[in-house]
Amino acid sequence: MRGFIASIIVTITVLLAAAATAGELKVGAAAVVITPPPGTPLAGYYTERPADGVHDDLHAKAIVIEQDGSKVALVACDLVTLTRPVVEEARQQIEKQTGLAGDRVMISATHTHTGPLVLGNSSLTDNIGGKSSLAQQYRAKLPGLIAQSVAEANAKLAPAKASAGVGMTKGLVFNRRFFLKDGRVGWNPKKQDPNIFKPAGPVDPTVPVVYFESADGKPVATYVNFAMHQDTVGGTKISADYAFPLSADLGKVRGDAMLTLFTIGTAGDANQRDINSADPQKGFDEAAKIGGVLAAEVQKLYGTMKPVESFAPRVRSRIIPLDLPKFTDEDVAKARKVATTFGKNAAPFMDQVQAYKVLDVYARQGRPQEVEVQVIALSNDLAFVSLPGEIFTELGLYVKRRSPFKQTVIAELANGSVGYIPTRIAYEEGNYEPVSSRCAPGSGERLAAEAVKLLYELKKEK
Repeated sequence: MRGFIASIIVTITVLLAAAATAGELKVGAAAVVITPPPGTPLAGYYTERPADGVHDDLHAKAIVIEQDGSKVALVACDLVTLTRPVVEEARQQIEKQTGLAGDRVMISATHTHTGPLVLGNSSLTDNIGGKSSLAQQYRAKLPGLIAQSVAEANAKLAPAKASAGVGMTKGLVFNRRFFLKDGRVGWNPKKQDPNIFKPAGPVDPTVPVVYFESADGKPVATYVNFAMHQDTVGGTKISADYAFPLSADLGKVRGDAMLTLFTIGTAGDANQRDINSADPQKGFDEAAKIGGVLAAEVQKLYGTMKPVESFAPRVRSRIIPLDLPKFTDEDVAKARKVATTFGKNAAPFMDQVQAYKVLDVYARQGRPQEVEVQVIALSNDLAFVSLPGEIFTELGLYVKRRSPFKQTVIAELANGSVGYIPTRIAYEEGNYEPVSSRCAPGSGERLAAEAVKLLYELKKEK
């Protein structure tokens, strides 16, 4: 009889222990260096720029989140962009190494313009170093390095707590498109130009933050999002741009063991240039200032963020076909001619922009751009959205306003990229971003609407 009672007691104890840990949130975080060797061509401009040094290392950073046996991974890479094939290859390796389904991984680029060229189906890449062996070798290694970051984060999964909040900046981000007094719309006009009338679009000054700490209160990771171009540093030294001082400053406060993962919000038409200031606002000092301001805002949030009442992570994604912009046979002939000019003999900048767009679209032979919109919910109040390009800020604000979640974090350049995705009206206004766009007018509005639909589908899940 005593043995029977003891057996019951042991059984009850085991069941109670299981119940106590059911629904327990677990988090792991890791970073893997993805810095290329010297000489590797850098991305971000229409000129060839071999890297001649390293200011700060680039990383693939991953946060793996698990609850009730359900996992997701949030990944950010210090790169100007990510191609869809790289994302697919990385997801395949992640699944093999960890068992985490690839479609539950959100992989984004931070858009640093001092990172390596990532080869894709682009007519421009050959002219800026894409044929070099260093570029080819880097492309071959990249998916494995991304997968390694997720595998290492997965291996560190441990009981954790999450909290979230949204900070606010002032005078840090500016729309880079302007209505001009002569009736045109300008792009990055000369500072203090008297022809400037007013900005042609909004900015998003908010700083969404999600903080993860261990069960005993030790910092694990801070996820920071901000909608501003990472084209502050310039030059030919490899750098993660303002994401580097942001991470360094937070590490000084919370300890180097904490991972800071930065993603860029919808910043297709937003950067750091205050046209009312004569300051050039370029270089490492400018990046340090921006990173410091963001870090200070995050530090203020640490004391006010609300606990995340997390549940098993929910994921939805959808592949969306986007129509192509229209062009003529004459456009193709001109584009081919322009693409043969480079360096000192290069055609005017906007002619190059148009030419490379036409050649890329022509190469698709009428096949629409197929892109992924993905949403991840960690609680009834917190969700993440991926959008596949450089999205105009107005579109991101639309998603945030319509989202059924109190805090919606949008990572652009995620799960692949098709370049600039402006608002419909911007195509009529013209200039750099719409001229560059590889998708037809209305594509941005369609992606924003699909993101909202997916968010509502997640909200309704039980």
